[in-house]
Amino acid sequence: MPRVLIVGTGIAGLTTALSLAGRAEVTVVTKAAATVSNTSKAQGGIAAVTSADDQVSLHVQDTLTAGAGWSDPAAAEVLCAEGPARIADLIEAGVRFDRADDGVLARGLEAAHSRARVLHAGGDATGAAIAGGLLAAAARAGVRVRERVLVTELLHAGGRVVGAQLTDLTTGAVESHRSDAVVLATGGAGQLYPCTSNPEVATGDGVALAARAGAGLADLELYQFHPTTLALPGNFLVSEAVRGEGAVLRDVTGQRFMTEVHPDAELAPRDVVARAVAAQLRRTGAPVTLDATALGEEYLRRRFPSIDAAVRAAGLDWAREPVPITPAAHYWMGGVATDLWGRTSVPGLLAVGEVACTRVHGANRLASNSLLEGAVFGHRAARVLLGDEAAAEGPVGPQWPDLVHSDALTHAPAGADGRPADAPAGAPPTASAEALGGFSRAALQELMWTRAGLIRTEDSLARATTVLDAWAAGGGPISAVDPLRAHEDANLLLLARLLTRSARARTTSLGAHFRSDTAAEALLPSPELVLETH
Repeated sequence: MPRVLIVGTGIAGLTTALSLAGRAEVTVVTKAAATVSNTSKAQGGIAAVTSADDQVSLHVQDTLTAGAGWSDPAAAEVLCAEGPARIADLIEAGVRFDRADDGVLARGLEAAHSRARVLHAGGDATGAAIAGGLLAAAARAGVRVRERVLVTELLHAGGRVVGAQLTDLTTGAVESHRSDAVVLATGGAGQLYPCTSNPEVATGDGVALAARAGAGLADLELYQFHPTTLALPGNFLVSEAVRGEGAVLRDVTGQRFMTEVHPDAELAPRDVVARAVAAQLRRTGAPVTLDATALGEEYLRRRFPSIDAAVRAAGLDWAREPVPITPAAHYWMGGVATDLWGRTSVPGLLAVGEVACTRVHGANRLASNSLLEGAVFGHRAARVLLGDEAAAEGPVGPQWPDLVHSDALTHAPAGADGRPADAPAGAPPTASAEALGGFSRAALQELMWTRAGLIRTEDSLARATTVLDAWAAGGGPISAVDPLRAHEDANLLLLARLLTRSARARTTSLGAHFRSDTAAEALLPSPELVLETH
């Protein structure tokens, strides 16, 4: 019976655990409470083909279209073809999806979907319902879940990962946990930015662990910003489904503007809508608002109870007036490069869900495909760990030639011009950490937001690289008072340095990666709108 350590308690990690239960010795760890994850915060729903008027081929095409030509068609086919079976698994595990009066699954329409195929639970509490259902199922199956346990390092022997170093954050005890495989299911790194829909635990721990273990990474420059979070502390996410039901975006004069940006208006791909909102904010300095008043108070309260409560708690009445919104970091298309079975470039190490990069989402994720990704690829990772013969066909691990490795980061001595020896030609002279101000998470987040956020240029990215490298050379995050915070900050600094380098390497725009100093590619805002952002 294989021993498997799973890091993370979202849909990807718990699906993997449940698929292994009874056939493997499974331990699941999380640095926080088991209920805290990106999954638990997901509102809109989970997309899958579950009706007679929909087809897998249509879901695949929508996924590829949103992905701006960068998606792996084979990955999209796997996601969409296996999606219906994974929905059935979730229902069997106890997840209660909302149903229409006739008892059939209720399906919503979201941005860039050609059919209404998004399932939801509890109105807009889909993620919480899924996380709760899977945790209860894991408990029934006897899966061991350890809370407040931090993975600080992956253990190696014989050229493979053989376990992990764990720290119990309650007792301070440190242990070496041996396993036949480690599955990373840690989610994204929204805390790279000051505005994010992600919880505070989303500090990119899994990608950082894999990077330090020598695993190949991919597409780190591709970070999706959700167009509509409340422009208030906490950036509570206002689901895509609200626009799917008919809400519209308005500028400072009260006029709609998305109709001039894209044929699908408010239901255009997320990268398009997010940049259009950002352009309005930069041009006017005034809030962009989401107008859902046409939907009515009763419907808003019933269909979107979580959002309704959050809006009202902020003293706003979205049934009677538009509410201010802002884009926020939401989902990382890049991450640890894997094959379609979750296998990384390092034997014994797998990654599933947002932490992984199969290129299923391409350069811009289709709305509500993330929860499905966790379920589909978590199940496939379990299959390969149990010796599924189908997984033996073809090469193991990612086969892309453009993988990124953390050894690209060096602290080489500065040359005569003051630049690090490994700095690209044209990079600005290196500044000292003191001259730039000391490291803090807030400073890193602000730097990433302004220099490596929705809209990027070579100059902005070069500046970010200089500052980040100076912080790293100056020692980076150090805290004897809060070692967890220091560990997370070190991860964020590492990932910020890798992300900015990847963004500089991709000199043209692609999906969520928008370079305003080069020609835009398909699915980008109109040239007039782009010019307003300069």
